[in-house]
Amino acid sequence: MNWIKNFVRPKIRSILGVKRDVPENMWIKDPDSGQMVFYRDLEANQFVFPGSDHHHRLAPDLRLKSMFDDGVYETLEFPAVPSDPLKFRDERKYVDRLKEARQKANSEDAIHAGFGTLDQLPIVIAVQDMGFIAGSLGTAAGEAIITAMRFAVTKKCPFVFFVASGGARMQEGILSLMQMPRTTVMVQELRAHKLPYIVVLTNPTTGGVTASYAMLGDFHIAEPKAQIGFAGTRVIEQTIREKLPEGFQRAEYLQDHGMVDLVVHRHQMRETVSRVARILMKTAELPGSNSGALVPISAE
Repeated sequence: MNWIKNFVRPKIRSILGVKRDVPENMWIKDPDSGQMVFYRDLEANQFVFPGSDHHHRLAPDLRLKSMFDDGVYETLEFPAVPSDPLKFRDERKYVDRLKEARQKANSEDAIHAGFGTLDQLPIVIAVQDMGFIAGSLGTAAGEAIITAMRFAVTKKCPFVFFVASGGARMQEGILSLMQMPRTTVMVQELRAHKLPYIVVLTNPTTGGVTASYAMLGDFHIAEPKAQIGFAGTRVIEQTIREKLPEGFQRAEYLQDHGMVDLVVHRHQMRETVSRVARILMKTAELPGSNSGALVPISAE
């Protein structure tokens, strides 16, 4: 612990009445180029680093606001579930981990969802928050996904899911794994009602989430360079005892091999999702818009 920084300096500031003018996150380092970028400039650019085009993690509320018309939407409420059904403990109690994660993220769990319009088309959009225990899938997240999908069925509108996760939540054991078939059944219900299910794969999307609802969409979009896969690269190489190709499990590689339909830059995400949703809903495009043909948008 740096006691001068963490104890002495704040104590001196409190005695002298000096307020901190510079926030902790004023500058953010680009993980690709190492360039330091001013936070507000990064925020204005939808958290895409201007030098390397690296897509930084985007908070769920900002993601939802960027997609809905005028940033206005109705927040969906989810049913409560038992917080610690297995009374799990490893190095810490699971309830303590949950409490910390909820305070940090200011939300009950990893799933956020809203209902509104996208280019005047009614739509339900859900976002999986990687910042909440690595976006892991537990009973609360599973129940939230099912609730959001059912809401789309009642509104007879498309369902768009921005996915990011490290997989199933181990602290909930088999109850976590059960969310995979439960959400899969709900995807089938969307399909039975002929409602589009559009998946946007963000960095990273791995584990049991990739093995379930993340790969069951009618159309799959990915952000540039997003890591997408089930097991990690090192685990696969150790299992098959071979070196994997360059860029394996990245969005561009998966698009070339047919696992992803489009790799879309965040700046074009809104218009692309809108076009795909309208085509799948078989509705007319907005007056004065271009052809509905889908053209891959590079990360350049």
